[in-house]
Amino acid sequence: MIPDIIVYGDVTLIDLLIVVLTIVVAVIIAKIVTLNLRKTLSDKVRKDELEIIVRIAYAVIIGIAIISVLPILGMNLSGLLVAGGIAGIVIGFASQSVVSNLISGLFLMTERPIKIGDAVKVGDITGVVEDIHVMSTIVRTFDGVYVRMPNESVFTSSILNYLANVARRFEYVVGIRYSDDAEKAIRIIKEIIDEHPLTLVNPEAQIFVDNLGDNSVNIIVRIWAPSTHWYPVKMELLWKIKKTLEENGIEIPFPQRTLWFGKEEKKVEEVKELAEVEIPEIEDQD
Repeated sequence: MIPDIIVYGDVTLIDLLIVVLTIVVAVIIAKIVTLNLRKTLSDKVRKDELEIIVRIAYAVIIGIAIISVLPILGMNLSGLLVAGGIAGIVIGFASQSVVSNLISGLFLMTERPIKIGDAVKVGDITGVVEDIHVMSTIVRTFDGVYVRMPNESVFTSSILNYLANVARRFEYVVGIRYSDDAEKAIRIIKEIIDEHPLTLVNPEAQIFVDNLGDNSVNIIVRIWAPSTHWYPVKMELLWKIKKTLEENGIEIPFPQRTLWFGKEEKKVEEVKELAEVEIPEIEDQD
């Protein structure tokens, strides 16, 4: 004997079991998704923002499950869907930038092209990343200005991250006189670089004569240093190279120009000769 199916109005017991099972599965999925979100974003998002993201994800999953089982319970969703569709369109247009910033923020937190503490250039803004929120990114410029940038503009702009790589190269152009010994200058510069504790051995520094300029022999100096100490090392070595070269009799020359006069010089001499000619006095004849 097959038991009769219990019917409550138009809803059967099987329908109720399907609804309960759907809700249970949705809760399990929501728990798994929120748990993965917590693990993935725990070190990328502040705790309060992470809680907001987790709650939104949980509510969306449960809401979808509830909406999907309403027809099983005999509820007509056509009118609700129409009203919801119109409201969704209105809300979508009104909150387009908000949603765009939210999605861009999630991509930034997942992809991580920038991190808190990085020295970056985003569009026309250069500075240090102070914080990364769900909706915006905070950058402190090198002159101390606070800048709040929408995540959409950050995500769609070209990003220069000066600290993303472990090492960074900088370059000098050192000009010496033609009378100075270029090989000696290169040797002195190399010794200075080798003695510095923060210059890298690999990649090796490059020091070579690049060109013969109008006033000097130009030596190119390319040095690698850790990205976190790049600027202090650059400032320190430049002054030390200048000072050490001068102590060894190698000077950086000043720009010089030699002027030659051709016809103009001859005309000047002619004017001088005419100026020296004595003009006789004219006597009055009355």
